[in-house]
Amino acid sequence: MTKKHVILTGDRPTGKLHIGHYVGSLKNRVALQNTGDYETYIMIADMQALTDNARDPEKIRHSLLQVALDYLAVGIDPAKSTILVQSQIPALNELTMAYLNLVSVSRLNRNPTVKSEIKQKAFGESVPAGFFIYPVSQAADITAFKADTVPVGEDQEPMLEQTREIVRSFNNIYQQEILVEPEGYFPPKGQGRIPGLDGNAKMSKSLDNAIYLGDSADAVQKKVMSMYTDPEHVHIEDPGHIEGNTVFTYLDIFADDTAHVAELKAQYQHGGLGDVKIKRYLNEVLQAKLQPIRERREQYAANEDAVYDILKQGSEKANQVAAQTLHEVRHAIGIDYFG
Repeated sequence: MTKKHVILTGDRPTGKLHIGHYVGSLKNRVALQNTGDYETYIMIADMQALTDNARDPEKIRHSLLQVALDYLAVGIDPAKSTILVQSQIPALNELTMAYLNLVSVSRLNRNPTVKSEIKQKAFGESVPAGFFIYPVSQAADITAFKADTVPVGEDQEPMLEQTREIVRSFNNIYQQEILVEPEGYFPPKGQGRIPGLDGNAKMSKSLDNAIYLGDSADAVQKKVMSMYTDPEHVHIEDPGHIEGNTVFTYLDIFADDTAHVAELKAQYQHGGLGDVKIKRYLNEVLQAKLQPIRERREQYAANEDAVYDILKQGSEKANQVAAQTLHEVRHAIGIDYFG
């Protein structure tokens, strides 16, 4: 029997998930899960979220349930994927500590993803130590489950490379092939990141320019009708621009009728098609995609205890796997003094 590949993926619980998450990762997770070719672990990374939200733990506690509801609503199946909570896996902390001894401060400083996020969050000289070392914590997450496949965006490749370096160092120093080097699984070209409603290059919770998976139909419609289009397209008869027009970017991603979208583009560029009309069409497209997700979310939200039970069972299963890896790591280092 062929051994299944192992996937580890997840999200920080800092708010509800939006359609950017759906396009960039959630949709692919469901597809991979349903192939039956993978043993899948999906982590709600609450400890990682605390690295820059330690003074607002209620935000994390509240978001934990919201992220779980979004997972279940899009089709992540607890019978096929193990959904776990990072803080409930004690082995991850000890693995992180073991790996920290294999990584230099200068190497962490060179990680371009960390450098970029530190700049984005404007920490200045007050970078929390937990945030600074989170690539090592991620390495513990990945290796605890011996994941060989990690679905990520292309900007996360430096994090994976740091994990691979840790794996090589550990296996070389302790002369045992215990840890597994992971490879990235990247979304298809053009599906990695979608712009925000305001035309910003990134849809983001912090920028408040997102459509959330749990948004009501009215909320989605209002957001679509307020979207950034072409500032030079003042009158209906004016020729409009497609490139940089957020509405058409979304239609390219979400609309199934590509021929109709092509017709709309041609008419818009020629002149004679108003922004309101294309926004109404985009609203129809998004409502059709989001309605079944919204309905499933509402069904799960009606029984929060059942959702927490899913998280508890998933964490217990994951805990056994991570504890076994830690046992092997301790033995390799030689600190399993008492058998």
